[in-house]
Amino acid sequence: MANCQSCGMPLNKDPKGGGTETDGTKSTTYCSLCYADGAFIYQDVTVEEFQAYCVEALKQKGVPSIMAWLFTRGIPKLERWK
Repeated sequence: MANCQSCGMPLNKDPKGGGTETDGTKSTTYCSLCYADGAFIYQDVTVEEFQAYCVEALKQKGVPSIMAWLFTRGIPKLERWK
């Protein structure tokens, strides 16, 4: 199972099936919440700021705080943040 290399979300859970490249093709690396038209949606953020944003977004969707924290712990190891 492939995960987004920016946020870690399983790409098969992406409602749009993946982000898009500049030519409109689907990205097999990044999800639609992180990547559109060949660029990152959240560009000027540190990995720590992005993790905090992801935790809050998950909590707003009803994910318990501890689970949201666990889901985002691997973000610094993803390709975008190396």
